[in-house]
Amino acid sequence: MDHSHQPLDGAVALVTGATQGIGRAIAARLAHDGARVAVGDRAHTPAMDAIASAIGGVPAVADVSDRAQVHALVGRLNQQLGDIDVLVCNAAYMTMGRFTDHDEADWWKVVDTNLTGTFHLIQAVLPGMRRRGRGRIVVISSEWGVTGWPEATAYSASKAGLISLVKTLGRELAPEGIVVNAVAPGVIDTPQLQVDADSAGLPLDDMHKLYAQNIPLGRIGRPEEIASAVALLTDFRVGSFVGQTLQINGGSTRCRV
Repeated sequence: MDHSHQPLDGAVALVTGATQGIGRAIAARLAHDGARVAVGDRAHTPAMDAIASAIGGVPAVADVSDRAQVHALVGRLNQQLGDIDVLVCNAAYMTMGRFTDHDEADWWKVVDTNLTGTFHLIQAVLPGMRRRGRGRIVVISSEWGVTGWPEATAYSASKAGLISLVKTLGRELAPEGIVVNAVAPGVIDTPQLQVDADSAGLPLDDMHKLYAQNIPLGRIGRPEEIASAVALLTDFRVGSFVGQTLQINGGSTRCRV
């Protein structure tokens, strides 16, 4: 594919949680826009190899909750591809259940993956971005990080923390040409919906219809729509989005962050 006039021509991008759903769509879109993409996930799987091969990227294995693994991965990518220009923090873990029954170890697994994992990733890529004098970081939060959601307490809290992290880093890093923003997807047609359906005791199709009833657009979102928002925020020609959270939810939540 000819990327000679693409927005990310020559850029190196790392996308975590990139082997399915939203992350896979983001990795494909950034590759289409000219980036050399590191396809991240916590384990090396055939799915990782398949998407990496399809988009001309490379596998990138690390558990984001493990600081040593994250820094080792970024070190390898810096040697293999060069310093990372674009980071998309999409890796996430979610369980659902009553707050009073939530196991403490599981609480910390959610927080350590979603919030602390993002902390590890951003700290790891910053030296390379500073060497280049530029960077684009996009954090995938959630509509539930804006509104909260029953029986998703740890997940919602971790995703709310990401929104605040983005606001803070937007202020702190923009003077260096490193721009940080977030995307807060609403309900998206991904494998993650099966967790919701199982929690509600519903077939997956019924879960889709139930969610769609509360969305003004009349349907749940598609992974490619989130990828388009990420593409906007990673485009180095677009510089004025700083510390923002784009809410891509079909109108179900508006103007609350």
